[in-house]
Amino acid sequence: MSENQKFPAIEMRGVNVTAMRDASFLVVEDVNWSVAAGEFWVIGGQEHSGKSDLLMLAAGLMPPGSGSCKLFGSDLGSFGEAEPTQRRRVGLVFQGAQLFSQLTVAENIALPLRYHKNLTGTDAAAEVKSLLDLMELAPLADVTPANVAANWRQRAALARALILKPEILLLDDPLAGLGARHRQWWLRFLDQLARGHGQPLTIVVAADDLHPWKSEWRKFALLHEKKFAALGSWNQVETSDHPGVKELLAVHLETTI
Repeated sequence: MSENQKFPAIEMRGVNVTAMRDASFLVVEDVNWSVAAGEFWVIGGQEHSGKSDLLMLAAGLMPPGSGSCKLFGSDLGSFGEAEPTQRRRVGLVFQGAQLFSQLTVAENIALPLRYHKNLTGTDAAAEVKSLLDLMELAPLADVTPANVAANWRQRAALARALILKPEILLLDDPLAGLGARHRQWWLRFLDQLARGHGQPLTIVVAADDLHPWKSEWRKFALLHEKKFAALGSWNQVETSDHPGVKELLAVHLETTI
């Protein structure tokens, strides 16, 4: 067993999650959750249920209102005090990509290398090219985000999150607004990452629709009325009596009729 696998990849105990924009506003309370290295979790919740705030906390970008949040056994501490080396072990794909408009696609992807490792554009070029090719983004390398379709901006955001080779990948509603072909690409690609060779990649996805993520080997959780509930397998999702789960499944049915 590797050193990392001795501890949960993510561990929250008695965590209160506050809003990123207003630390006085409680969005989720008393989260107790453990994510083992190599697990693939999907957190379902309606809009404004606190999914984004929970991911930001897990990434070390904001502090818990109270309680303990750890990555691989190390406490993230209060905001601004999380070790940079710990934060680099986490990749985060923001909802809507959140690319820098003044930079090209390639420059956006290279940014973490330049910021965290102080590499020049030339030094980062080989690693960036590898991801551009893998994501089918090479033709868009020198284009700015405003001139790139949303489907491809989202892939560029994923490439940026992966450039530092994180051990944990957090994704905020990555399928939102994507066409069917691109949604299928994402589902296949994330499965390949999760099942890759060597060191396991831990993946946590937040989504307002659980159905695309249906799988017997993923784990599911729910955010509903400021409460976090670990549901377990897809079978447990489908058989759950939790009103929040029923709401999510019913919304999907309504949009497909």
